[in-house]
Amino acid sequence: MAVPLGQYATKCVAHEQITALSTAAILTVATFKNARYALIECDHTAGKYVRWRDDGTAPTSTVGISLAPGEKLFYDGNLADIQFIEESASAKLNVSYYV
Repeated sequence: MAVPLGQYATKCVAHEQITALSTAAILTVATFKNARYALIECDHTAGKYVRWRDDGTAPTSTVGISLAPGEKLFYDGNLADIQFIEESASAKLNVSYYV
């Protein structure tokens, strides 16, 4: 089933939850190599923010763009470039991949 995401009509091909965010983490693009887009949600756990960067430099717990609990990011850049890190322990990301 196609899902409208912004200006794109896409099909979901995979999903993952990323829980190991104490150091900078990447999306597992190799596993989902056909994916071109990702819908990324910071898990709803109160106070568990995540930061991200996609400029080739790893984010830190204080540097990067903040993603609040429950906030979603539709990412259509190079999936191999984006990295995430938690601001505080136990943050999680839910990611759906689309073609």
